[in-house]
Amino acid sequence: MDVTPILDPLNSAQREAVTAGNTPVLVIAGVGSGKTRVLVHRIAWLCEVQSVSPYSMLAVAFTNKAAAEMRARAENLLNYEIGGLWIGTFHGISHRLLRTHWQEAGLKENFQVLDSNDQLRLVKRIIQDLDLDDSQWPPKRMQGYINSQKEEGLRAAALRDREDQTTRQETRIYTAYEQECERMGLVDFEELLLRSLELLQQNAEIRAHYREKFRHILVDEFQDTNVIQYKWLKMFAGDDNPVFAVGDDDQSIFSWRGARVENIRNFVRDYKNTQRFRLEQNYRSTSTILSVANSLINNNPGRMEKKLWTDGVVGEPVHLYAAFNEQDEACFVVDRVQQWVESGRSRRDEIAILYRSNAQSRVFEEVFISQSIPYRVYGGLRFFERAEIRDALAYLRLAQNHEDDSSFERIVNVPLRGIGQRTLAQLRDFARDHQITLWDAAEKICRSGGLTARSATALENFLELMQTLR
Repeated sequence: MDVTPILDPLNSAQREAVTAGNTPVLVIAGVGSGKTRVLVHRIAWLCEVQSVSPYSMLAVAFTNKAAAEMRARAENLLNYEIGGLWIGTFHGISHRLLRTHWQEAGLKENFQVLDSNDQLRLVKRIIQDLDLDDSQWPPKRMQGYINSQKEEGLRAAALRDREDQTTRQETRIYTAYEQECERMGLVDFEELLLRSLELLQQNAEIRAHYREKFRHILVDEFQDTNVIQYKWLKMFAGDDNPVFAVGDDDQSIFSWRGARVENIRNFVRDYKNTQRFRLEQNYRSTSTILSVANSLINNNPGRMEKKLWTDGVVGEPVHLYAAFNEQDEACFVVDRVQQWVESGRSRRDEIAILYRSNAQSRVFEEVFISQSIPYRVYGGLRFFERAEIRDALAYLRLAQNHEDDSSFERIVNVPLRGIGQRTLAQLRDFARDHQITLWDAAEKICRSGGLTARSATALENFLELMQTLR
């Protein structure tokens, strides 16, 4: 068998990791060191050399884009499709599991996945229904509280014995939120992970099935896993299925959303007979930049030892400018851009300005506009985050499932049809008092004459419209 296409593009450290035996493997991959290449070539090595079926592999990435790239590169290397390979994000694979095993997971067959905005809307309504002051219990904070508890694998029931008043009230909101999601057949993003973990923990037959199916597990960006994702992986791995994890503790920047850098440090402890490899050759940066980065990151206590290097060019010196304030900073950067462009050193489309948060773009934009310099801001809302797209999806969800209160609230007055907040409040009160959905409440309250003629007509027209979409 000719393994040249698999091994020749790799350096010696990458080659050692790709060809490692069938034990747990931890690859500490510095930035720009070819970690995706290692994962892709490991998949090819398993398929071609060890004759592992793609159906027996589970590959986990942190974004859909990264998962799609991994699949495309592996298929290009192998010269055939690997459709049987389960590759996706933690949430995507969990969603697939729950769609397959919805009954065992205690879900409705047509359960709906809440996006962040719809989840926040539901939390707001629950706080109102509980007659709580939303200035004391801000919906955004309570949404974060619920998600953080789920990231730790904690249900509301596990928090009810807490003694302090604040936690008791938070748990009350969390409990009401769980009950409402259960009633309406709704699942938020963190629930996808928690519910799939519980499914594997509580159902021995399903757990055994997937442990038998996935004999090899590959994980990208391992340093960004949180508590529940780490437990999730261990459920699939058991004692017999080797995990091939790639990550870098120096790149752990998501602690604010629950990531535990300890997971990568504890890997060797939790997975016996682990083989460790370090990828330190960088293909992305100059040696000057790497020297600065190494000297800076060395100040981090407890980091796993590595030193990035390159056989590329030395590169230009790094310049540090200590600005007086944000306006001074923006003016300095824009002046430097102008100098580069006017000297012919760079085109505008070859220059990038990086900042830590979107709010920081404003002052740069103001200076660019004042000097009539064209620019483009990258980022913003993704397609499915746009209001009009979420509205369209809400119409489709409500047409399919009249119990989806979140979708009902979102579109009942979109576009404007004369159903105001007072009418919606009456609907919520009626639904809560009679323990029914907003859809059923709308039908009943229209028949009972509990609304003004104008509001009742508008609501009836909305219900008729939704019926035609079924």
